[in-house]
Amino acid sequence: MTKRTETHQVIVGNIALGGQNRVLIQSMCNIKTERYKEVINQINECAALGADLMRVSVMDEADANAIKEIKKGIYIPLVADIHFDYRLALIAMENGVDKIRINPGNIGDEEAVKKVVSLAKKKHVPIRIGVNSGSLDKTIHDYSSLYNAEKLVQSAQKHVAILEKYGFTDIVISLKASSVLETVEAYRMASKVFPYPLHLGITEAGFKDISVIRSAAGLSPLLLEGIGDTIRISISGDPKDEIIACKRLLHDCGLYENYPTLVACPTCGRTQVDVEKLARKVMDYLETINKNIHVAVMGCVVNGPGEAKNADIGIAGGKHEYVIFKKDKIIKKVPEVEAFETLKNEIDKF
Repeated sequence: MTKRTETHQVIVGNIALGGQNRVLIQSMCNIKTERYKEVINQINECAALGADLMRVSVMDEADANAIKEIKKGIYIPLVADIHFDYRLALIAMENGVDKIRINPGNIGDEEAVKKVVSLAKKKHVPIRIGVNSGSLDKTIHDYSSLYNAEKLVQSAQKHVAILEKYGFTDIVISLKASSVLETVEAYRMASKVFPYPLHLGITEAGFKDISVIRSAAGLSPLLLEGIGDTIRISISGDPKDEIIACKRLLHDCGLYENYPTLVACPTCGRTQVDVEKLARKVMDYLETINKNIHVAVMGCVVNGPGEAKNADIGIAGGKHEYVIFKKDKIIKKVPEVEAFETLKNEIDKF
């Protein structure tokens, strides 16, 4: 098994991908790329939250030509997503894109891929072979039966071989399926077959709550096994939610340090303060700061003081009041109406 620290490293714009224990966070714009001013704003919002690189769809020449303008307004690498028409990949590279993603199931014949590879070598642009369970190479899988992990890997192998045939090795591979179990198996197989960095994700994962659970179920085992160099948690909605979800998952897997940990009580009949309201306000605030801090918001005297003491800063509820802890010491008692501002001030001082 090739661990992420051992994968072949490629350079995407100004960052290294692979060959390290850092997992890069990606998302994808949901605005047509030719509307470049809106795309620039969306990319910069995601970058501010922690996106390491962003992908845009390239459906036509207007999208491909917009890349030149987008590059002027962003400071993280840009990936172009190409389907069906290999010529769009050529235009995107001529306009300065940092990486391209092509789908083996629909990019065209080998001659088309050869032209893409030739320019990618000249421009030093890595290529992601993006295998997707919904659009596998028809010579590998004809959809007369259900796909499986082996078909995903075989599709990647066929097209990696083409790139290697023409001396191209700045390759990234993804094998995304809508099935959690097939995705996990495919990436485990790929880590044994390929030396290249792997981009992790569950395709078509759904709305936020469903996607976060489904993605955590599929990606956590891989990340904990040392598999995966980049990650996207696909959410039907705002790309910013994808960045936050990725940071939370990577943090809980010990792969993202500069992020806060919030422990919050689920509440019960003993609770005499509005823990949910306070916890939500605290989490919203923590998301705006880049600080490796452990904060506990607890509801009563059963587990509250203990959890609060385990945290860097904690707060435990009583009867319409809270006790605030710093490390393992009580520092003050405050009425409920003052709890958030007092806790926020302590977080700022940490």
